[in-house]
Amino acid sequence: MTAGCLFGLAAVSSPAANWPQWRGPFLNGSTTETHLPDTFSKTENVLWSAPMPGSASATPIIWDDAVFINSPDADGNLLLLCLDRQTGKARWQQQVCAGNKVKGRNNSSSPSPVTDGSTVWTLFGTGDLAAYDFSGKELWARHLTKEFGPFVFNWIYGSSPLLYKGRLYVEVLRRGPAESFLLCLDPATGANIWRHVRPTDAIQESQEAYSTPMPCECGGRAQIVVAGGDYVTGEDAETGEELWRGGRMRNFRALSSSRLVPSPLVADGLIFVCGAKGNPFLAFRQCGSGDITSNGLAWSSEKDSTDCVTPLFYQDKLFMLNGDRQMMACFEPATGEAKWRQPLSVHEIFRASPTGADGKLYCLSERATAVVLSAADGSVLSTIKMGETDQGDEGLSHATIAAAHGCLFVRTSGHLYCIGKK
Repeated sequence: MTAGCLFGLAAVSSPAANWPQWRGPFLNGSTTETHLPDTFSKTENVLWSAPMPGSASATPIIWDDAVFINSPDADGNLLLLCLDRQTGKARWQQQVCAGNKVKGRNNSSSPSPVTDGSTVWTLFGTGDLAAYDFSGKELWARHLTKEFGPFVFNWIYGSSPLLYKGRLYVEVLRRGPAESFLLCLDPATGANIWRHVRPTDAIQESQEAYSTPMPCECGGRAQIVVAGGDYVTGEDAETGEELWRGGRMRNFRALSSSRLVPSPLVADGLIFVCGAKGNPFLAFRQCGSGDITSNGLAWSSEKDSTDCVTPLFYQDKLFMLNGDRQMMACFEPATGEAKWRQPLSVHEIFRASPTGADGKLYCLSERATAVVLSAADGSVLSTIKMGETDQGDEGLSHATIAAAHGCLFVRTSGHLYCIGKK
């Protein structure tokens, strides 16, 4: 196992039984959870279900017996909910702010919360960022758009905060003329540690990114990887200084302007990034410096890419779900060699990112159809319609499936299901 992979396992100090932030305990979409079901339904293997006050893309976050989730309500308020993991009953909810907006497939509740086991931090597309203790008491709150100007996004801001080594990182890659930046905060107080302005020569919508920053470590030096604005960059975690930058995220066939959705993936000594709208899938070597566009590129693929879905690293393999073509592909991370490609046999769009657990890959379509595949060969183990109607409950489902404490947490647009073997 390479140093990059070892870093991935050590990136978060919480045990794998929890799912503390959007891409899980190892920040790569995987967990060591076992004894998870191959199949389920809205009644089979359901330990509980809880109605959601509104539809949103935020993934549930789990720590011990607490489940946290962002959601709008029918009145446009933006809420942080805390549910009991054992029963699904509400422990508390806090209205963080008001003013939910909806556009296309997105709304202001797309960011997922993050927790360290005593505090939970939550962010909304309005720019409202707040911290609460596990009893629901507000510890601090900030309004980033009032401080740094409007979040100018065609499809509403959607990046989740990153908690890493005792610091909180918030990425804002927005359309100009306002500056795009990476913000580093003290999680205890919400005070700025630094704010790094991130320049780009991208134009129009290409300046916008809905990705979440990810950590990387090189020779004991922590970095924060940011993808968007036609580049992937590494920022010094201590100071915000840009250490390296890689391009080629847009090729000559691409649209002149298009937002970036997938987050970077750091694994196996490499940094994987996807260009938007069928642009190349790129693998850069970790620990570069300066311009790594050419000398840092390990491999690239124009055949296998994705528009919205973040790749998964699981069992030393790289997995890519093309949500528009409903195709899962498995690669050797070091070379990009495709080991297999498997159609999901579901003619629905997938925007949620896949989860790797218990030898399986868990995927959820916009219509709330769950597809479970074998991680070994991609064979489809089950296809389960979790939506209440053909429309996927009251709307569309984009939340990634979380796995923790022997259970799957599946958020449709109308409900949160806790699924486990009875």
